[in-house]
Amino acid sequence: MKNLFKYVAEHWKSLLAIIAILFIQAYCDLSLPAYTSDIVNVGIQQGGIEDQVPEAIAAQEMEKLLLFVSQEDQETVLDAYDTDDSTYGTEAYVLKESVAVDETKLNGLGDILASPMMLTAGFESGSDMTAQIEEELKSQFKAQSGSAMPEGFDIDSMMTFDIMKMMPEEQRAVLIEEMGQQMKKLPDTILEQAAVSYVKTAYEDLGMDMDELQFQYLFTTGAKMTGLAFLGMAASILVGFLASRVGAATGRDLRGKVFRKVVGFSNNEFDHFSTASLITRSTNDIQQIQLIIVMLLRIVLYAPILAIGGIFQVFQTNVSMSWIIALAVVLIALVILVLFLVAMPKFKILQTLVDKVNLVMREILTGLSVIRAFSTEKHEEERFDEANRTLTKTNLFVNRAMTFMMPVMMLIMNGVSVLIVWTGAHGIDEGQMQVGDMMAFIQYTMQIIMGFLMLCMLSIMLPRAAVAADRVEEVLGSQTVIHDPKEAKSFSGRGKGMLVFDHVSFKYPGADENVLHDITFTARPGETTAIIGSTGSGKSTLVNLIPRFYDVSKGSITLDGVDIREVTQHELREKLGYVPQKGLLFSGDIRSNILFGNPDGSEEEMVEAAKIAQASEFIDSKPDGYASHISQGGTNVSGGQKQRLSIARAIAKHPEVFIFDDSFSALDFKTDATLRKALKKRTKDSTVLIVAQRISTILNAEQIIVLDDGKIAGIGTHRELLKNCEVYRQIAASQLSESELKAGMEEPGAVPGGYVSGEEVPSHA
Repeated sequence: MKNLFKYVAEHWKSLLAIIAILFIQAYCDLSLPAYTSDIVNVGIQQGGIEDQVPEAIAAQEMEKLLLFVSQEDQETVLDAYDTDDSTYGTEAYVLKESVAVDETKLNGLGDILASPMMLTAGFESGSDMTAQIEEELKSQFKAQSGSAMPEGFDIDSMMTFDIMKMMPEEQRAVLIEEMGQQMKKLPDTILEQAAVSYVKTAYEDLGMDMDELQFQYLFTTGAKMTGLAFLGMAASILVGFLASRVGAATGRDLRGKVFRKVVGFSNNEFDHFSTASLITRSTNDIQQIQLIIVMLLRIVLYAPILAIGGIFQVFQTNVSMSWIIALAVVLIALVILVLFLVAMPKFKILQTLVDKVNLVMREILTGLSVIRAFSTEKHEEERFDEANRTLTKTNLFVNRAMTFMMPVMMLIMNGVSVLIVWTGAHGIDEGQMQVGDMMAFIQYTMQIIMGFLMLCMLSIMLPRAAVAADRVEEVLGSQTVIHDPKEAKSFSGRGKGMLVFDHVSFKYPGADENVLHDITFTARPGETTAIIGSTGSGKSTLVNLIPRFYDVSKGSITLDGVDIREVTQHELREKLGYVPQKGLLFSGDIRSNILFGNPDGSEEEMVEAAKIAQASEFIDSKPDGYASHISQGGTNVSGGQKQRLSIARAIAKHPEVFIFDDSFSALDFKTDATLRKALKKRTKDSTVLIVAQRISTILNAEQIIVLDDGKIAGIGTHRELLKNCEVYRQIAASQLSESELKAGMEEPGAVPGGYVSGEEVPSHA
């Protein structure tokens, strides 16, 4: 998992920008439910009145309010208002601007007026609670006044406000205190609703247009919601754009790093990573990483921001139902835990199964002609079906886990919604919350659950991407056995390709026994050094040590007096012209393949190389000549043509050392002899090493090295080896006739199948 975050952290600037934009998006998304609640509560139920303190009130109403306010608080209330005789049709009190903008003063004023406004509204409307208070007040007043009441004075016909005016100040203060204690027992929402209702009545008494006020509130709030929705949409689009850029850039960088790493691999690393696995890691695995990074930045980062913000808003809306959120989170966590325990083992083998399918497909497609020749199509189909079925079963298991998850999550979400409505309905009935608050609570809860749901969905993809990241990191973190020295030397330039093997031994990494044992010889410029031996004797391994495809285990190899391990690989390989055992061409045309090692070469150099390699004849016969298309791997040319083009590629490079690793095996004897004759003239100043199976190819070599089981069985010319080396004599006997063997031993200048004074002699081999 840490590798995923390491790849993301490389683009930390974009990451910071995405986080900032996600906070903006979360603010927009979390603000919309509150505005929805306001539209329902304030815009519809309260008629657009959101003030709990009247901004303007008639003087007559103010007098009634002050009857239920203590003497001390009356001064505070009156100090908050200015009198206004001109704006409205009657004398009014208008809230001072300094108080309206001061949240502390406004809240204090609201606390003072909450109970008086409810009592005033109740006494004016004749509510059950205030009617009971009014009866008790009249009874108390009768008991206290007794016979002292004037004749004709009817207390029962008096309003509560009149009685309050007639009361002594001390008695009224005690009564206000008692009423205040009773008001404190009521829920805050009831007091708030009563205050808003009173403010609405006060505005109506002043002749305000309540329909216009409601429309203005709904329009303003709706405009804010629209603005937030567009801002959230813009933030979401921008985050998606940046996340896609980061994902694409990460994929591009990883592909580049993997490619550069693989290009620098020695044969040892290729033995560790199969070609199919490297292709999967470079394509499918990096694609998985790229996809998950986009989702990480777009969803995983956003989910906790949204969930935490939703929880905060829930506690701001209604704390009493917060247990529902906790229940939903616990249920979701249990679902995620079950999915992880069940599905995680499958993710660890999924990518390996993809590798296996790629490997089987690659083998079948590469060896299709052999499969058809041996009529094993049925077996190969069964082998592919087995690998394909195993991968399909694993993918189906993962998809079924996802299929199981979605209905369960929807069940949790719908169940939570029903639970909120059920609990909220009781709260509304008891006056503890409003309809809009319940709607907002549902929306916040859904946002919280959606945040966890998004994380749960990613829990299916994240392990697979983490495995893919580990596989890519395994390639990037692999230690290359062949590497350049920290302080590289350079070739002096005085030498012309003197190659010396000094007591060289070699064994493959991890092997117990050496493949080559104490190899010592010198290959000189202007001479041809041939290497021959039975299959598995180590011929190709020996020449692979020269370009440092492997490094020697013991001894040293020097070129022009410099140990090849002490120079850079690039400088070493610039001196070499290597023709592999299996001719390999690249997609393009014939020109690009011949000039592959010398891209700045001229047309004349290209044509000359093709002529020496005996390739010009079939090239000229093509309609497009040197511009003829070469398909991937050179599948549209024959084996002999492919080999000749590979030889031409090495010749066009003008190297100091030519290495031919059994590169003439696909040529007929006539073409082989003609090519070697032309090559002899071209390489007269170069060092030439030829690995060969056919003795006719190496008859005129100045030095022939015979390998047997990784050891040198003999070194010398053809004539010398026929006399002194039993292994060489056995190889020659299997390829040459008795007369040719006898002639080879007796006449050093006339060798069948070779050259006599530069003239070609027919071979009967």
